[in-house]
Amino acid sequence: MKESGLSREQALDLLLQYNKDPFHIQHALTVEQVMGWYAEQLGHEDEKEFWSTVGLLHDLDFEEWPEEHCIKAPELLREVGATEELVHGVVSHGYGLTVETKPEHEMEKVLYASDELTGLIGAAVLMRPSKSVQDLEVKSLKKKFKSKGFAAGCSRDVIKDGAEMLGWPLDRLFEQTILAMREGEDKVREETDQLAAVKQ
Repeated sequence: MKESGLSREQALDLLLQYNKDPFHIQHALTVEQVMGWYAEQLGHEDEKEFWSTVGLLHDLDFEEWPEEHCIKAPELLREVGATEELVHGVVSHGYGLTVETKPEHEMEKVLYASDELTGLIGAAVLMRPSKSVQDLEVKSLKKKFKSKGFAAGCSRDVIKDGAEMLGWPLDRLFEQTILAMREGEDKVREETDQLAAVKQ
């Protein structure tokens, strides 16, 4: 069984040490929830904590060291006793962008595929009257995906490559990630608000 070497509390403290932007914090919490959901769905319940921790810390170095994204993270993680499995998991989502560490395990492929997609879904949700993922359907997301001007910072190529790595059609990746975000939406919002209140 894969271990992260960090408790959830330690991982969150580490995230907050290097991330102050509420948007980045919410993204980290979202990907944490999504990764935990996928662990359960794909038969890795015993590794749910590990998958979730990788999700929480995947962008650890992005806010302070955007030019060294996935390059600075190993140093920050090793300083606090993270396992090499956690380091590899975090770094591999930068494959082809800033590092050549390829996603190998199913968890790493899921992170690679769903990370950018959560950003696209989040942007789509902001355009909806409900401001919620609960009523977002795959059909609507596909339209946003095809519109190059929409959420242009979310790489369509990475999302496509991730689905290919997993051997999934895009529709499956879209549907599953929407379901994952639906399940965690309230919890993520609540914790984001709590963390913002503590900082004030």
